[in-house]
Amino acid sequence: MSERPKGAIGRRQLLRTGMMGFVSTAAASALEVDTAVAGTETDAEKHKARFQPDSAEVQNFYRVNRYPKR
Repeated sequence: MSERPKGAIGRRQLLRTGMMGFVSTAAASALEVDTAVAGTETDAEKHKARFQPDSAEVQNFYRVNRYPKR
């Protein structure tokens, strides 16, 4: 009675199979989203400035990171 039938799937094997299916589905859906988004920027948008040099964040960065006086 302590022996299990050979054809039965164990709990761990069932969990492994389910997780592999989930991971492969997630990976496939992530690849599809990335390919759909690629190529939406025009050349002008690719070369434009990404920050405003007079913004408060940029001014604060340079204020905080100045070289110390000797």
